[in-house]
This record gives sequence, structure tokens and C-alpha cells, in this order.
Amino acid sequence: MNTAQQPTGDDLDVTLLAQGEQTGEQIAAQLAAFIAGARHSLDMALYDFRLSDPLKAIIAGALHERAAAGVAIRIAYDADKPEPPLVAQGMDPAPPGTGALVQSLGYPFRRIGGPKLMHNKYIVRDRPAPERSDNGATPSVWTGSTNFTDDSWNVEENNILRIASPDLARFYARDFADLWREGEIGTSGSFDTAPVALTYDRTPLSAQVFFSPGRGPQIDDEVARRVSAARRRVRIWSMLMNSGALIGALGDLLAAGNVPVSGVYDRTQMASVLTQWQDVPHNVWKIGAIRQIVAQAGLIGKNSTPYRPDTIHDFMHAKVLVVDDTVITGSYNFSRSAEFNAENLLILENSALADRYSAFVDHLMAKYAAANQPL
Repeated sequence: MNTAQQPTGDDLDVTLLAQGEQTGEQIAAQLAAFIAGARHSLDMALYDFRLSDPLKAIIAGALHERAAAGVAIRIAYDADKPEPPLVAQGMDPAPPGTGALVQSLGYPFRRIGGPKLMHNKYIVRDRPAPERSDNGATPSVWTGSTNFTDDSWNVEENNILRIASPDLARFYARDFADLWREGEIGTSGSFDTAPVALTYDRTPLSAQVFFSPGRGPQIDDEVARRVSAARRRVRIWSMLMNSGALIGALGDLLAAGNVPVSGVYDRTQMASVLTQWQDVPHNVWKIGAIRQIVAQAGLIGKNSTPYRPDTIHDFMHAKVLVVDDTVITGSYNFSRSAEFNAENLLILENSALADRYSAFVDHLMAKYAAANQPL
């Protein structure tokens, strides 16, 4: 687990996870500490929340302690997971069980329905409210690619971001309010955001968040635009690469040959997608394009366990691109389907952060290189 502590006063703290490099108890302790910092509210938007009894006890205990102190807790969760998941459309595999755990906790909840996925994994702590004094509490956000499950915390490659920022928390709180009010994905996230000034490693960082489905097409276009404009490096740390716009941008960049592209992906899950694309005429072109990108960039694939509800879920689960000095990350798989899911994606501009993520990609490439196979 890469969880180097940032200097006091920084607004962003990051944990990078990899199979066998941290324990569920360590991540549960981080989450419990985040929860313990709440002074008046915790709003949780969770796609997958299933924990073994020992880990559940840690998180339930932290929530109970805050509720007893008067903190208002609300949980919105995805209510319509497909079984089996549509992996070719960027859906993450997740068996049912979230609703049972959420409802067992006893706090107000919303089942978020709809044909797509409520795929977020964020918590808004002490949401800003104009009518209330925060009494010293700094509104904060927990987000990233990491679901709240044993496998996500123990055997998957993921990232977690903890961000102290009233401005950023206000955007997340607005997205949560959309979901909570409507009880379905609908058009949540249909509002513009602005860059927020933060610090990381004692240096300025610019952060902007986007939410789908409200800004789904904008996200897809912005990711492809940034990749196309790369001048120094593109590092990939992603479970899937399904977006036609991203595939096109990566292919053009590699064809030009001026910017190095490298990284890691989930070979097992991507191979499953290619098989499914064979029966989807408008996606057939992507099969050859993805294979060429993987080969030309020398991407290293993790051989995860083929998905079944009853098997270990040890996916290369992150959704990260490093483009020059920018980190793009969140819950948002780089897929067409993600445009229509409820997702969040952060664009973080800071050279020290980009270097840290890039170094972790190097670590993962070395870790899985020996078992790498052609796609």
C-alpha cells in the first residue's frame, strides 16, 4: 500500500492499493478515521458495500459513534445491479448484498434505481450549508475507484483520495442531493463545476470534478482531448479502455510516435470485453484497435480471476490516466456506458501528484510483467 503521508496543511491525501500490499483492516482503519472526523453530517453514495463481519464491525462502530454524537448519516446505494454485469459497457461486476448491509445499519437510505448504475464510491463529510456554522469543521470528500468490500481493500488495485475542501465538497453535496431527492440516477450531475485551488506536497494543485450522467459526454470528450494534447507522457492504470474517443486518441498518439504511452490494465476483463464486442457490430472496430494499442504501448496486463459472483474479485480496478502533469481519476470507467451511469471524475493538475501515480504505475508494471500475455 502506497500511503505516504502528506505534509501538514495539504488538502489532498492519497492511498494507492495493490493486491497483497495492504490489508482490509488497514483500509477500514483509514475509513473509520475519516468518519470519526465528522462533526454534523456524512452523506455516502456507494455502489458496492459488502463487508465481512470483522470489517463491518469497524465501520459500523465508527458510524455508530458519530451518530451518537449527533452526526446525521445518509446512505444512497445502487439498487439495480445487473446479473451478470454488462462488462462490455464498462459495468463493474458486483453481486447483490449492498442493500442488506446498508439497511442493517439503521440510518436513512435511498435505493437509487434506473437502468444504469449508481457507480459512485464517495462520502461527503460535513457538507457545506449556508444556514449553519461549521464550528471549525472542514467539509471533506472521500472518493476514488475503491468500493467498500473486502476484495476491493485486499486484492484489487485501486486508489482512495481524501480531500479537504469546502468548494469541492459543495459540488459533491449537490450531486448527492440530486440522487437523494430523485431516488434514481436520472439526470444527476447536470451542473457546471469550476476548478478548485488545493495543495499537495506543499505545492498548488488545481482540481475539477465532473459528474455523469449530467456531464457524461463532456467527460468523455475532455479525457480524449487531454490525451490527444499530451506532450510528455501518458500512463494508463485502468481496468478497461472501452471509450471510442479514448481509443481513437491513444491510437493517434501512438501513431505519431512523439509521446511515450505505457501502463497496466486488467487483461482478463478486457479479453472478456473483446469477446462480447464480436457480437456488437458498431464495436467490432475497437477489437483490433485495442489490441494494437496494447501491443504498441507494451501495456502490462494483470491476469485476474474471471468474473463470477462466487469467486474472488481481484481486478486491476483503478480508473486512472496520467497525462503529463495531470492525474485523471475517480469512479468513472473509460467507457461509453459510464457516460450514463452516476459517476464522478476528478482532473487533478500537479506535477508531484502525477509523478507519484506514475511511479506506482512503474511498480505495477514490474509486479505483473513476468506473467504478461498478449491480449
